[in-house]
Amino acid sequence: MALRQSRKLGPARLAGIVEVPASTVHRVLVRHGVNRLRWMDRSTGRVIRRIETSHCGELVHIDVKKLARVPDGGGHRMLGRTSETMARAHRAKGGYTHIHTAIDAYSRLAYSEFAGVENTDNCLGFLDRAVDWFASHGITIERILTDNGNGYRSHAWRNRCAELGITHTRTKPYHPATNGKVERFNRTLLDEWAYARIWKSDASRARTLDRFLHRYNHHRHHTAIGGPPASRVTNLPGHNT
Repeated sequence: MALRQSRKLGPARLAGIVEVPASTVHRVLVRHGVNRLRWMDRSTGRVIRRIETSHCGELVHIDVKKLARVPDGGGHRMLGRTSETMARAHRAKGGYTHIHTAIDAYSRLAYSEFAGVENTDNCLGFLDRAVDWFASHGITIERILTDNGNGYRSHAWRNRCAELGITHTRTKPYHPATNGKVERFNRTLLDEWAYARIWKSDASRARTLDRFLHRYNHHRHHTAIGGPPASRVTNLPGHNT
């Protein structure tokens, strides 16, 4: 265990050091829950304990993803770093767009929108809209988990959470795995929407965010829950409760 946590070695290399079969090492790692490196904190080697929830709204993860704007005509990510694409990006000086996301830990139902930079006013506005959106799906948010961004450390954020009856918890600094469900959603957002095709402009990409969210919430199978997020929500709009 000490070697696994300190040196992050696999079963074959550990077997050579401790002089036992690799299959035995693997069984030991499985027994202690460290057979997957992604289950361990990169810096300390400690096992990351997954947060378990029992119902919708018990915990909602919130995060902001900064995304480079697409220059008109397309960007270098899909077209390559040519002199033409880099010159176009330089002329456009597009900067970044910020996607705020709230995802329910139990159902993985997600709400995202373009809500501006991660300052107090924008975070508060997003919180109010997210609370209303989840309420329209019959979900009352009880607790929120965020990182330590400026918008979430403010007195205004603390007071607004108190007014809404929401408990707010922040992750330990430099430990994004604690907020893993929304971090994983952000990866899906990039792979299956933001960088999934060649976009001719930032506006054309932005127009398809709602379509992606509908597919993610209602049709995309989520391995951890055995179906799409909507399958864990019993009182969606238009359905009897």
